[in-house]
Amino acid sequence: MREFSRLYTELDATTSTTRKLAALQDYFGRADAADAAWAVYFLAGGKPRQAVPTGLLKQCAMDYAQIDEWLFDECYHSVGDLAETIAHVLPPPKGSSDLGLSRWMEERIAPLRGADPAVIRAALFAAWDELDWQGRFLLSKLIGGGFRVGVSRLLVTRALAAVAQLDPKLVAQRMVGWTDGRARPDAGRYAQLVAPAEGQDAQLQGGQPYPFFLAHPLLESPETLGPLTDWQVEWKYDGIRAQLVRRHGSNWLWSRGEELITDRFPELATLALPDGTVIDGEIVIRLPDSGPQADRVAPFADLQKRIGRKTLTARLLADLPAGLIAYDLLEQDGQDLRSLPQHERRARLEALLQSCAAPALMLAPQIAAANWDALAQLRATSRERGVEGMMLKQREAHYGIGRTRNVGTWWKWKVDPYSIDAVLIYAQAGHGRRASLYTDYTFAVWNAPDETGQRSLVPFAKAYSGLTDAEIAVVDQAIRKTTIEKFGPVRSVKPSMVFEIGFEGIALSSRHKAGIAVRFPRILRQRLDKTVEEADTLASLRALLGPSASQPADPHLKELHRATQDD
Repeated sequence: MREFSRLYTELDATTSTTRKLAALQDYFGRADAADAAWAVYFLAGGKPRQAVPTGLLKQCAMDYAQIDEWLFDECYHSVGDLAETIAHVLPPPKGSSDLGLSRWMEERIAPLRGADPAVIRAALFAAWDELDWQGRFLLSKLIGGGFRVGVSRLLVTRALAAVAQLDPKLVAQRMVGWTDGRARPDAGRYAQLVAPAEGQDAQLQGGQPYPFFLAHPLLESPETLGPLTDWQVEWKYDGIRAQLVRRHGSNWLWSRGEELITDRFPELATLALPDGTVIDGEIVIRLPDSGPQADRVAPFADLQKRIGRKTLTARLLADLPAGLIAYDLLEQDGQDLRSLPQHERRARLEALLQSCAAPALMLAPQIAAANWDALAQLRATSRERGVEGMMLKQREAHYGIGRTRNVGTWWKWKVDPYSIDAVLIYAQAGHGRRASLYTDYTFAVWNAPDETGQRSLVPFAKAYSGLTDAEIAVVDQAIRKTTIEKFGPVRSVKPSMVFEIGFEGIALSSRHKAGIAVRFPRILRQRLDKTVEEADTLASLRALLGPSASQPADPHLKELHRATQDD
């Protein structure tokens, strides 16, 4: 635990890729295999399950430190992070611990989940008696389910490859599925991860998928890519990126976040495919009249209604049938096809789907156009079609690993986001390094005038990204000068600042005061040229709703979609 907490602190303290890589290599070069297995799980994106409710964790910390709640809250508002606050307020430890990360996870943390509060209190007190500041900080992150670290999966892959003297692409392939919470990290799995290469592990076992190939955003004119004939063009659907694996007579469905989601989509779990088949595609909700090609699909709001359901009723499956839009074939008859050109994999995919006709398995249509200008005109119809734009794939591209260009390139040519001019009405301090600044904002638009002709502001979105550090500092000062009321960490401010807010999607919502939910809101710019009275209205926000947005949608995006948003 001590070594991993030091690594965590080192990674958090620097933005240098070189220093992070060196710290990772140093740790994996010395760590016990069982500890290293858990470290890989967390560093590669695995999420710890919450073992102790936040309220109980806070109360235990106050009792151990013998401080009142008002003092703890003042510290928390100043620090901005619960784990860091706890580490600061606790008195010095009475001893030390040599237990490794694996034993802490399996013997000390796992038993706390669902335990009696008195048992949890005693366990926390014992842990705090033997952990230093870094260890206490890490412990709170792990038991609270809030562990995050500023290191990419690619960097972890590079570090492991360097320590094990393996090809990073081989390590990346072995790591697929590593963060699925149903398989506990252990020394045996870690040994397999760093074992010497044997034929480059060409044959995957069981239901293991391949590393996903990711696209780059196209920010320049597409004419810079050369002749259009060199590219395969498809619509970019708004769903869940997934691989459907068929081996040993069974189907496995994996999200891009490496979560096994087969049981959530029984329509795809029962598809009859030849053994040794792996298809890359997008999970969507099919429309009643959808055919073998995905010309139209239901909006993501409909898919949302299935993502968070623990129980899939017969009615839900009938009303919201799932399908997989197939756009690549990675394995056929047990043979890895990733080194074949894109156009050849596409031809094989078309032949496969013709022989395995099923309503739930749809072929992504290819888009034909005479030139780039004609293609741009088609792209302008994306919103009407319910898609996010286009995917441009080099015809000769191999299927790579991650966001790479060494074997060919995929580009995502998305349409511009929706945007609205809104008024900042609430602000809250950030976390970590931004704990002393107001960086989390709530925005509102005007509703219709009442019978007296008065208008009021209706909140519709929260956003915290999009401004530079310098812009945040200016807004922070304005918030402090225009504060009307304080509600704990939240400030109500006098409406005085207008911002252009961008977002990727919009749907009706019965759970929002505005009656509308927007997806992935972010700040595009501050509108210094507009007064508060000139901000947009609820009517202008509703005007962005498409004809398909007729049913209220759950406004809260599930973690699954955040992790699997298609690239």
